Amino acid sequence: MPVEYRVAAVQAEPVWLDADATVEKTIGLIEDAAAQNIALLAFPETWVPGYPLFLWLGSVAGQMSYIARYHANSLTVDGRHLAAIRQAAHRTGVTVALGYSEKDRGSLYMAQTLIAPDGTIYLHRRKLKPTHVERSLFGESDGSHLKVVDTPLGRLGALNCWEHLQPLSKYAMYAQGEQVHIAAWPAFGLYKGIAYALGAEANMAATQTYALEGGCFVLAPTQVLSERGIEIFASTDDQRALLSAGGGSSRIFGPDGTPLGEPLHEGAEGFIVADIDLALIDLAKNAADPAGHYARSDSTRLLHDDRPQTPVVRPGEVVGPLFPDLDLAALDDVAS
Repeated sequence: MPVEYRVAAVQAEPVWLDADATVEKTIGLIEDAAAQNIALLAFPETWVPGYPLFLWLGSVAGQMSYIARYHANSLTVDGRHLAAIRQAAHRTGVTVALGYSEKDRGSLYMAQTLIAPDGTIYLHRRKLKPTHVERSLFGESDGSHLKVVDTPLGRLGALNCWEHLQPLSKYAMYAQGEQVHIAAWPAFGLYKGIAYALGAEANMAATQTYALEGGCFVLAPTQVLSERGIEIFASTDDQRALLSAGGGSSRIFGPDGTPLGEPLHEGAEGFIVADIDLALIDLAKNAADPAGHYARSDSTRLLHDDRPQTPVVRPGEVVGPLFPDLDLAALDDVAS
């Protein structure tokens, strides 16, 4: 297993509400990453088809004009869009952490899929509890989606957005020996100057805290919101006042909390790139390992139920993985 390699966090604008165009852009970014010898590339929360900003801008009745389009442009785990991205990972040899809206029949989930450089799946998860108004669009998952996996790049895991404010969820991840974490965020152009808790400063501080507490590297990709993007979601002056152009704040943090890589301007698109060395994790955890030698199980312990939960259980049925074992020929068939 290599202990030193190059990682990158995406900072870019999706093609809002357009799965075809955003997947095309995604594949281009994966190819750009390969040209820069990036081994692991992380995309923002609900990168495809873009974060649903319309949820925060008005009445439920007003949201309904977007719902059908958002559903239609959400990805399925066995669909052609994800197959095309898996092909791109295999073609370039890049490990891809993809955030997207996942459609499972009539329900949507805020999903993250970690794709191996051979196109197979290391990890598929869904946000445990969507935040505030997100719950009017997305469903929940369960404790089986708090998972860290072994890969050739180390032990990798992922969470979405304000899951990084959930102390018990974070601790469940730390306790699994996570080495590299994907902290996926949307754009920070919502309620700017109105709600500090939704801004880049507060949420990048939470992300940096995750690195320090977990003693792990953290990649924090974010979306960008342009003036054109604002026009897609805002049709009144009141709505426009709630959105600000820019909002990109992608970061990478080391296991001692050190910022790594060069940040971009909030309106710029590109990668935050860093060369990481997993050996530094041992140095960080020698000082403090909250789920190891620094724990106090005599006073506080976490109960983590990681059994998959399903709404229907049939006698003798075993719950299988969401992703079947597909060979590359099968992926070609799906993508076409």
